Amino acid sequence: MIAELKKTYFVFLIPSIMGFILVYGAKACDLFRIEKVENVEIVAPFIFISCTVLAIALPIFCRTIFAHKNRDKVNVSEVDLIKFERYLIRITMVTPYLALSAYVLELSHFYTSGAFLMGLYAIYYFYPSEKRLALDRCIFRVK
Repeated sequence: MIAELKKTYFVFLIPSIMGFILVYGAKACDLFRIEKVENVEIVAPFIFISCTVLAIALPIFCRTIFAHKNRDKVNVSEVDLIKFERYLIRITMVTPYLALSAYVLELSHFYTSGAFLMGLYAIYYFYPSEKRLALDRCIFRVK
């Protein structure tokens, strides 16, 4: 179970990390210049709010729905928990890509830093560690 979830996690994470490395290197060498984005006053808050929703609000909402759906069951199957955890990983691993887009577009420092912090939170919190999965198994009464 843990190996499957880690594979999914790293499949989504590694390209975003490589993107940050490539974009940082390209910016350091002045290989490209991005023109100012039109409607930056709309794009910047949209990226920031999307990062916040995908890293914090939507996973909480999904956990609530999963718990509500399984409230009457004596225990939840491991397959259902794996599907749920994989779904959470897919949702939250979009956040680093949005942070990368904020960095590429050179949005204001506030929005870029906020998106980056939300990306770091998603990477940290949703790593499929044994402790976190053991807690979820206990909470959802997995067989």
